[in-house]
Amino acid sequence: MVKKRMSARALARSKERKEAWFRILVLIISGIILGLWKSLICILVIVNFCITAYSGKRNRNVADFCEYWNTEVYKFFHYITFVSNDRPFPFSGLDKLNKFS
Repeated sequence: MVKKRMSARALARSKERKEAWFRILVLIISGIILGLWKSLICILVIVNFCITAYSGKRNRNVADFCEYWNTEVYKFFHYITFVSNDRPFPFSGLDKLNKFS
């Protein structure tokens, strides 16, 4: 029975080690994708500012798209810093933290 507990602990440690090494892959792939996506978001911020300044109201679709990026960056940093095991895009689906209002 003691050996079973030890093997279960060893298995858990092994799983954590594999997950830690996988985070390096996630860091590289998701980091590149989020970095490129950030460039697009910066352009969209300027576009949405101009739309809002001209028309007097913000563009909901642009803001919603930016919210997806905000959520994925949040998930990315939580995953990389071992706060969460929820993998960011592209290793999971796209999520939104809240609805734009």
